[in-house]
Amino acid sequence: MSLKQERLASLIQKYISDIIQFELKNKSIGIVTVTRVRVSDDNSWAKVYISFLAGNKQEKLEILERSKGFIRSSLAKRLTIRRSPDIVFEIDNSFEEGQYISNLIKDTNKED
Repeated sequence: MSLKQERLASLIQKYISDIIQFELKNKSIGIVTVTRVRVSDDNSWAKVYISFLAGNKQEKLEILERSKGFIRSSLAKRLTIRRSPDIVFEIDNSFEEGQYISNLIKDTNKED
């Protein structure tokens, strides 16, 4: 990813996080963390990786999917590029995977 794309991804991450936290009216989504953003080479789409603190992840992802139009239009108002990228939400499971690996290491050390 080029430096320009990295800066754009960083801005999108910050803006989407602010939009979800402060502007989204559906508060049943709970606490959402935008962990990272990947932008395509032509800036036509942005893959937004998110994690949820608690609850059913699929239900909360569906709430975000239904709010995608509002999030994209709010994002377009903040960005200074010609065309706002399409947003693709993905659940980031890296925290759970890290916990699993950490538990495996702890269990291995206990056996020794």
